[in-house]
Amino acid sequence: MKNEWVDKFAGSVRVKAKGRGIERLINACVRHDIAVWNIKKHSADTATFFIKLSDVKRLRHVARQSECKLSFVGRTGMPFFWQRAWQNSGFWFGLLLFLAIVFLLSNIVWKIEIKGATPETEHQIARELKRMRVEQGAFQFLLDDPETLQKKLTERVPDITWVGVEWQGTSLHFQVVEKEIPEPKKPIPPRHLVAKKEAVIADLFVEEGQPLVSVNDYVQKGQLLVSGIIGAEGRTKFVPASGKVFGETWYKSTVVLPLETTFHVLTGKFAERHYIGIGRFLIPVWGWKKPPFAHTVIETEKRPFRFWKWDLPLYYARVTIREAEEVKRSYTWEEAFAEAKQIARRELRAKLPEEAAIRGEKVLHQAKENGKVRVELHYEVIENIAVPQPIVQGD
Repeated sequence: MKNEWVDKFAGSVRVKAKGRGIERLINACVRHDIAVWNIKKHSADTATFFIKLSDVKRLRHVARQSECKLSFVGRTGMPFFWQRAWQNSGFWFGLLLFLAIVFLLSNIVWKIEIKGATPETEHQIARELKRMRVEQGAFQFLLDDPETLQKKLTERVPDITWVGVEWQGTSLHFQVVEKEIPEPKKPIPPRHLVAKKEAVIADLFVEEGQPLVSVNDYVQKGQLLVSGIIGAEGRTKFVPASGKVFGETWYKSTVVLPLETTFHVLTGKFAERHYIGIGRFLIPVWGWKKPPFAHTVIETEKRPFRFWKWDLPLYYARVTIREAEEVKRSYTWEEAFAEAKQIARRELRAKLPEEAAIRGEKVLHQAKENGKVRVELHYEVIENIAVPQPIVQGD
Protein backbone atom coordinates (compact mmCIF):
# COMPACT_ATOMS: atom_id res chain seq x y z
CA MET A 1 0.00 0.00 0.00
CA LYS A 2 1.44 3.39 -1.02
CA ASN A 3 2.17 5.78 1.83
CA GLU A 4 1.38 9.26 0.50
CA TRP A 5 2.94 11.04 3.52
CA VAL A 6 6.26 9.28 2.98
CA ASP A 7 6.14 10.17 -0.70
CA LYS A 8 5.53 13.84 0.09
CA PHE A 9 8.57 13.99 2.36
CA ALA A 10 10.81 11.84 0.15
CA GLY A 11 9.66 13.46 -3.10
CA SER A 12 8.02 12.10 -6.24
CA VAL A 13 8.07 12.90 -9.95
CA ARG A 14 5.45 12.64 -12.69
CA VAL A 15 6.74 10.77 -15.74
CA LYS A 16 5.38 11.02 -19.29
CA ALA A 17 6.02 7.94 -21.44
CA LYS A 18 5.54 8.07 -25.21
CA GLY A 19 5.97 5.26 -27.67
CA ARG A 20 5.11 1.63 -28.14
CA GLY A 21 5.01 -0.88 -25.30
CA ILE A 22 3.94 1.38 -22.45
CA GLU A 23 2.35 -1.62 -20.70
CA ARG A 24 5.62 -3.55 -20.97
CA LEU A 25 7.45 -0.58 -19.44
CA ILE A 26 5.06 -0.50 -16.48
CA ASN A 27 5.41 -4.24 -15.94
CA ALA A 28 9.20 -3.94 -16.08
CA CYS A 29 9.07 -1.26 -13.38
CA VAL A 30 7.03 -3.53 -11.14
CA ARG A 31 9.49 -6.39 -11.68
CA HIS A 32 12.37 -4.11 -10.64
CA ASP A 33 10.48 -3.00 -7.44
CA ILE A 34 9.87 0.52 -8.75
CA ALA A 35 6.63 1.79 -7.23
CA VAL A 36 4.29 3.24 -9.87
CA TRP A 37 0.96 4.92 -9.17
CA ASN A 38 -1.68 7.22 -10.66
CA ILE A 39 -1.22 5.74 -14.11
CA LYS A 40 -3.22 7.60 -16.78
CA LYS A 41 -3.31 6.75 -20.48
CA HIS A 42 -3.88 9.81 -22.65
CA SER A 43 -3.66 8.09 -26.07
CA ALA A 44 -2.63 4.81 -27.60
CA ASP A 45 1.05 5.67 -27.28
CA THR A 46 1.09 8.22 -24.41
CA ALA A 47 0.67 7.75 -20.63
CA THR A 48 1.69 9.45 -17.40
CA PHE A 49 2.45 8.00 -13.98
CA PHE A 50 4.23 8.83 -10.71
CA ILE A 51 7.38 7.29 -9.21
CA LYS A 52 9.55 8.04 -6.20
CA LEU A 53 12.40 10.53 -6.62
CA SER A 54 14.82 7.88 -5.44
CA ASP A 55 13.74 5.54 -8.30
CA VAL A 56 14.56 7.95 -11.15
CA LYS A 57 17.97 6.41 -11.97
CA ARG A 58 16.56 2.89 -11.90
CA LEU A 59 13.69 3.96 -14.18
CA ARG A 60 16.15 5.31 -16.74
CA HIS A 61 17.96 1.97 -16.76
CA VAL A 62 14.66 0.14 -17.34
CA ALA A 63 13.58 2.65 -20.02
CA ARG A 64 16.71 1.98 -22.13
CA GLN A 65 15.45 -1.57 -22.67
CA SER A 66 12.04 -0.34 -23.90
CA GLU A 67 10.80 1.50 -27.00
CA CYS A 68 9.38 4.40 -24.98
CA LYS A 69 10.70 7.89 -24.67
CA LEU A 70 10.44 9.36 -21.16
CA SER A 71 10.17 12.94 -19.96
CA PHE A 72 9.54 14.41 -16.50
CA VAL A 73 6.53 16.72 -16.43
CA GLY A 74 6.04 17.36 -12.70
CA ARG A 75 7.65 17.05 -9.30
CA THR A 76 6.36 17.30 -5.73
CA GLY A 77 7.64 16.76 -2.18
CA MET A 78 9.94 18.29 0.41
CA PRO A 79 13.22 18.06 -1.55
CA PHE A 80 11.78 20.24 -4.31
CA PHE A 81 10.21 22.60 -1.76
CA TRP A 82 13.58 23.14 -0.07
CA GLN A 83 15.22 23.61 -3.43
CA ARG A 84 12.76 26.38 -4.32
CA ALA A 85 13.12 27.86 -0.85
CA TRP A 86 16.92 27.95 -1.23
CA GLN A 87 16.58 29.66 -4.56
CA ASN A 88 14.49 32.32 -2.77
CA SER A 89 16.68 32.34 0.36
CA GLY A 90 17.13 36.10 0.18
CA PHE A 91 13.41 36.65 0.54
CA TRP A 92 13.07 34.16 3.42
CA PHE A 93 16.09 35.58 5.22
CA GLY A 94 14.65 39.08 4.91
CA LEU A 95 11.27 37.88 6.22
CA LEU A 96 12.85 36.11 9.22
CA LEU A 97 15.01 39.16 9.95
CA PHE A 98 11.95 41.40 9.81
CA LEU A 99 10.00 39.13 12.20
CA ALA A 100 12.98 38.95 14.58
CA ILE A 101 13.32 42.73 14.64
CA VAL A 102 9.58 43.21 15.23
CA PHE A 103 9.71 40.58 17.99
CA LEU A 104 12.62 42.31 19.76
CA LEU A 105 11.06 45.75 19.41
CA SER A 106 7.76 44.39 20.77
CA ASN A 107 9.51 43.28 23.98
CA ILE A 108 11.28 46.57 24.71
CA VAL A 109 9.97 49.37 26.92
CA TRP A 110 9.37 52.34 24.63
CA LYS A 111 7.37 54.60 26.89
CA ILE A 112 7.03 55.19 30.64
CA GLU A 113 4.10 57.34 31.72
CA ILE A 114 3.51 58.59 35.29
CA LYS A 115 0.14 60.15 36.10
CA GLY A 116 -1.30 61.69 39.24
CA ALA A 117 2.00 62.84 40.77
CA THR A 118 3.46 66.27 41.36
CA PRO A 119 6.70 67.09 39.50
CA GLU A 120 8.74 66.46 42.67
CA THR A 121 7.15 63.07 43.31
CA GLU A 122 7.38 62.17 39.61
CA HIS A 123 11.11 62.89 39.74
CA GLN A 124 11.50 60.62 42.79
CA ILE A 125 9.57 57.82 41.07
CA ALA A 126 11.63 58.15 37.87
CA ARG A 127 14.84 58.00 39.92
CA GLU A 128 13.75 54.84 41.74
CA LEU A 129 12.63 53.24 38.46
CA LYS A 130 16.06 53.88 36.98
CA ARG A 131 17.66 52.21 40.00
CA MET A 132 15.44 49.20 39.32
CA ARG A 133 16.56 49.31 35.62
CA VAL A 134 13.07 50.26 34.48
CA GLU A 135 13.79 52.69 31.67
CA GLN A 136 13.24 53.14 27.96
CA GLY A 137 15.08 50.50 25.96
CA ALA A 138 14.97 47.80 28.65
CA PHE A 139 13.67 44.33 27.81
CA GLN A 140 10.27 43.76 29.38
CA PHE A 141 10.85 40.14 30.36
CA LEU A 142 13.94 41.11 32.41
CA LEU A 143 11.97 43.55 34.59
CA ASP A 144 10.02 42.87 37.75
CA ASP A 145 6.34 42.07 37.44
CA PRO A 146 3.82 44.91 38.10
CA GLU A 147 3.03 43.72 41.65
CA THR A 148 6.73 43.79 42.62
CA LEU A 149 7.23 47.21 41.04
CA GLN A 150 4.21 48.51 42.94
CA LYS A 151 5.51 47.17 46.26
CA LYS A 152 9.04 48.54 45.77
CA LEU A 153 7.85 52.01 44.75
CA THR A 154 5.44 52.22 47.69
CA GLU A 155 8.26 51.31 50.08
CA ARG A 156 10.92 53.58 48.57
CA VAL A 157 8.95 56.74 47.74
CA PRO A 158 7.55 58.15 51.01
CA ASP A 159 5.22 60.70 49.38
CA ILE A 160 2.92 58.18 47.71
CA THR A 161 0.09 56.19 49.26
CA TRP A 162 -0.60 53.88 46.34
CA VAL A 163 0.68 53.34 42.81
CA GLY A 164 -0.95 51.28 40.07
CA VAL A 165 1.29 49.62 37.47
CA GLU A 166 -0.08 48.47 34.12
CA TRP A 167 1.43 47.25 30.85
CA GLN A 168 -0.17 48.56 27.67
CA GLY A 169 1.74 46.96 24.80
CA THR A 170 5.25 48.40 24.93
CA SER A 171 4.24 51.20 27.34
CA LEU A 172 4.44 51.06 31.13
CA HIS A 173 1.86 53.23 32.91
CA PHE A 174 1.97 54.33 36.56
CA GLN A 175 -1.08 55.83 38.27
CA VAL A 176 -0.02 57.52 41.51
CA VAL A 177 -2.03 58.50 44.57
CA GLU A 178 -0.04 60.86 46.78
CA LYS A 179 -0.36 61.25 50.51
CA GLU A 180 -2.74 64.01 51.42
CA ILE A 181 -1.80 66.72 53.87
CA PRO A 182 -4.17 66.44 56.83
CA GLU A 183 -6.80 69.12 56.86
CA PRO A 184 -7.19 71.39 59.89
CA LYS A 185 -9.20 69.73 62.61
CA LYS A 186 -12.87 70.56 62.55
CA PRO A 187 -14.49 71.84 65.75
CA ILE A 188 -15.53 68.95 67.94
CA PRO A 189 -19.27 68.95 68.73
CA PRO A 190 -20.46 68.60 72.34
CA ARG A 191 -20.07 65.06 73.63
CA HIS A 192 -19.75 62.78 76.66
CA LEU A 193 -17.13 60.16 77.39
CA VAL A 194 -18.52 56.68 78.16
CA ALA A 195 -16.96 53.31 79.02
CA LYS A 196 -16.30 50.97 76.08
CA LYS A 197 -16.14 47.93 78.39
CA GLU A 198 -16.55 46.98 82.02
CA ALA A 199 -13.59 47.88 84.21
CA VAL A 200 -12.38 49.19 87.57
CA ILE A 201 -11.16 52.79 87.34
CA ALA A 202 -7.40 53.00 87.93
CA ASP A 203 -6.73 56.64 87.02
CA LEU A 204 -8.25 59.51 85.01
CA PHE A 205 -7.09 62.72 83.36
CA VAL A 206 -9.93 65.03 82.34
CA GLU A 207 -9.03 67.94 80.06
CA GLU A 208 -12.57 69.22 79.62
CA GLY A 209 -15.91 68.13 81.03
CA GLN A 210 -17.33 67.00 84.37
CA PRO A 211 -15.90 63.68 85.76
CA LEU A 212 -18.59 61.41 87.17
CA VAL A 213 -16.40 58.49 88.40
CA SER A 214 -13.50 58.11 90.80
CA VAL A 215 -10.57 55.74 91.23
CA ASN A 216 -11.60 52.19 92.26
CA ASP A 217 -15.15 52.65 90.92
CA TYR A 218 -16.55 49.70 88.98
CA VAL A 219 -18.13 50.74 85.68
CA GLN A 220 -20.07 48.83 83.07
CA LYS A 221 -20.00 49.12 79.30
CA GLY A 222 -21.77 52.31 78.13
CA GLN A 223 -21.65 53.97 81.56
CA LEU A 224 -21.11 57.76 81.58
CA LEU A 225 -17.58 58.63 82.71
CA VAL A 226 -17.13 62.31 81.85
CA SER A 227 -20.11 64.57 81.18
CA GLY A 228 -20.03 67.19 78.45
CA ILE A 229 -22.52 69.33 80.39
CA ILE A 230 -20.81 71.68 82.84
CA GLY A 231 -21.87 74.58 85.05
CA ALA A 232 -24.41 75.11 87.80
CA GLU A 233 -28.11 74.55 87.33
CA GLY A 234 -29.56 77.23 85.11
CA ARG A 235 -26.10 78.21 83.82
CA THR A 236 -25.00 74.99 82.11
CA LYS A 237 -23.26 74.74 78.78
CA PHE A 238 -22.32 71.94 76.43
CA VAL A 239 -18.65 71.17 75.78
CA PRO A 240 -16.77 68.38 73.96
CA ALA A 241 -15.60 66.25 76.87
CA SER A 242 -12.01 65.14 76.46
CA GLY A 243 -9.46 63.24 78.48
CA LYS A 244 -8.42 59.69 79.31
CA VAL A 245 -9.96 57.32 81.81
CA PHE A 246 -7.74 54.34 82.58
CA GLY A 247 -9.42 51.23 83.87
CA GLU A 248 -8.40 47.74 84.84
CA THR A 249 -9.81 45.31 82.26
CA TRP A 250 -9.53 41.53 81.92
CA TYR A 251 -8.57 39.21 79.07
CA LYS A 252 -8.40 35.46 78.71
CA SER A 253 -6.02 33.67 76.34
CA THR A 254 -5.54 30.02 75.37
CA VAL A 255 -2.37 28.74 73.68
CA VAL A 256 -1.67 25.23 72.35
CA LEU A 257 2.01 24.54 71.61
CA PRO A 258 3.49 21.23 70.32
CA LEU A 259 6.54 19.95 72.21
CA GLU A 260 8.26 19.02 68.91
CA THR A 261 8.10 21.10 65.73
CA THR A 262 9.81 20.74 62.33
CA PHE A 263 10.13 23.72 59.99
CA HIS A 264 12.34 25.06 57.20
CA VAL A 265 14.48 28.19 57.32
CA LEU A 266 16.03 29.85 54.25
CA THR A 267 19.84 30.00 54.33
CA GLY A 268 20.20 32.81 51.78
CA LYS A 269 21.84 30.61 49.14
CA PHE A 270 20.02 30.24 45.83
CA ALA A 271 20.38 29.24 42.20
CA GLU A 272 18.50 30.48 39.14
CA ARG A 273 17.31 28.70 36.03
CA HIS A 274 16.04 30.42 32.90
CA TYR A 275 13.58 28.89 30.45
CA ILE A 276 11.64 29.64 27.29
CA GLY A 277 8.21 28.07 27.71
CA ILE A 278 5.06 27.32 25.77
CA GLY A 279 2.17 25.97 27.82
CA ARG A 280 3.64 23.49 30.29
CA PHE A 281 6.64 22.69 28.09
CA LEU A 282 9.89 24.41 29.16
CA ILE A 283 13.10 24.71 27.14
CA PRO A 284 16.14 25.37 29.39
CA VAL A 285 18.24 28.38 28.35
CA TRP A 286 20.62 28.85 31.27
CA GLY A 287 21.32 27.19 34.60
CA TRP A 288 21.36 23.46 33.82
CA LYS A 289 23.42 22.44 36.85
CA LYS A 290 21.41 20.92 39.67
CA PRO A 291 21.98 22.90 42.88
CA PRO A 292 23.41 20.84 45.78
CA PHE A 293 20.53 21.69 48.13
CA ALA A 294 18.88 19.01 50.24
CA HIS A 295 15.78 21.10 50.95
CA THR A 296 14.55 23.82 48.64
CA VAL A 297 11.87 26.46 48.21
CA ILE A 298 11.08 27.16 44.54
CA GLU A 299 9.81 30.50 43.22
CA THR A 300 8.70 30.86 39.57
CA GLU A 301 8.23 34.10 37.67
CA LYS A 302 6.72 34.11 34.15
CA ARG A 303 6.79 36.97 31.65
CA PRO A 304 5.04 36.61 28.25
CA PHE A 305 6.80 37.51 25.01
CA ARG A 306 5.00 40.04 22.81
CA PHE A 307 4.72 40.50 19.07
CA TRP A 308 3.51 43.96 18.22
CA LYS A 309 0.67 44.47 20.71
CA TRP A 310 -0.26 40.82 21.26
CA ASP A 311 0.95 38.40 23.92
CA LEU A 312 2.45 35.29 22.36
CA PRO A 313 1.95 31.79 23.78
CA LEU A 314 5.71 31.86 24.37
CA TYR A 315 6.97 33.17 27.68
CA TYR A 316 10.19 33.67 29.63
CA ALA A 317 10.36 31.85 32.97
CA ARG A 318 12.84 32.51 35.76
CA VAL A 319 12.93 29.81 38.44
CA THR A 320 14.68 30.66 41.71
CA ILE A 321 15.69 27.68 43.83
CA ARG A 322 16.42 28.72 47.42
CA GLU A 323 18.18 26.50 49.92
CA ALA A 324 16.25 25.74 53.09
CA GLU A 325 17.44 24.05 56.23
CA GLU A 326 15.22 21.68 58.14
CA VAL A 327 15.14 22.70 61.79
CA LYS A 328 13.69 20.53 64.52
CA ARG A 329 12.72 22.30 67.70
CA SER A 330 11.98 20.42 70.90
CA TYR A 331 10.76 21.78 74.22
CA THR A 332 10.77 20.36 77.69
CA TRP A 333 7.60 20.82 79.70
CA GLU A 334 9.03 23.85 81.46
CA GLU A 335 10.32 25.40 78.21
CA ALA A 336 7.01 24.82 76.42
CA PHE A 337 5.09 26.37 79.31
CA ALA A 338 7.35 29.46 79.29
CA GLU A 339 7.12 29.77 75.46
CA ALA A 340 3.33 29.44 75.53
CA LYS A 341 3.15 32.29 78.04
CA GLN A 342 5.33 34.44 75.77
CA ILE A 343 3.16 33.65 72.74
CA ALA A 344 -0.01 34.53 74.63
CA ARG A 345 1.51 37.82 75.80
CA ARG A 346 2.63 38.72 72.25
CA GLU A 347 -0.80 37.97 70.83
CA LEU A 348 -2.48 40.06 73.51
CA ARG A 349 0.00 42.89 73.06
CA ALA A 350 -0.83 42.97 69.33
CA LYS A 351 -4.52 43.50 70.14
CA LEU A 352 -4.03 46.29 72.68
CA PRO A 353 -3.46 50.00 72.05
CA GLU A 354 0.12 51.24 72.45
CA GLU A 355 -0.59 53.04 75.71
CA ALA A 356 -2.15 49.97 77.35
CA ALA A 357 -0.10 48.05 79.93
CA ILE A 358 -0.35 44.47 81.16
CA ARG A 359 -0.38 44.65 84.96
CA GLY A 360 -1.04 41.08 86.00
CA GLU A 361 -0.95 37.54 84.67
CA LYS A 362 -2.44 34.37 86.15
CA VAL A 363 -2.40 30.79 84.90
CA LEU A 364 -5.91 29.34 84.99
CA HIS A 365 -5.12 25.92 83.57
CA GLN A 366 -2.19 24.03 82.10
CA ALA A 367 -2.03 20.51 80.69
CA LYS A 368 0.03 18.19 78.49
CA GLU A 369 -2.02 16.27 75.93
CA ASN A 370 -1.08 14.39 72.72
CA GLY A 371 2.44 15.82 72.63
CA LYS A 372 1.17 19.38 73.06
CA VAL A 373 1.04 21.91 75.87
CA ARG A 374 -2.27 23.67 76.52
CA VAL A 375 -2.21 26.79 78.69
CA GLU A 376 -5.09 29.09 79.68
CA LEU A 377 -4.10 32.50 81.06
CA HIS A 378 -5.92 35.42 82.63
CA TYR A 379 -4.55 38.98 82.22
CA GLU A 380 -5.19 42.24 84.03
CA VAL A 381 -4.69 45.20 81.70
CA ILE A 382 -4.68 48.94 82.31
CA GLU A 383 -6.05 50.77 79.26
CA ASN A 384 -8.02 53.83 78.27
CA ILE A 385 -11.68 52.80 78.31
CA ALA A 386 -13.19 56.21 77.43
CA VAL A 387 -14.89 56.62 74.06
CA PRO A 388 -16.86 59.69 72.85
CA GLN A 389 -20.65 59.76 72.70
CA PRO A 390 -22.50 62.70 71.08
CA ILE A 391 -24.80 64.68 73.36
CA VAL A 392 -28.38 64.13 72.29
CA GLN A 393 -30.76 67.08 72.72
CA GLY A 394 -32.60 66.69 75.99
CA ASP A 395 -29.61 65.36 78.02
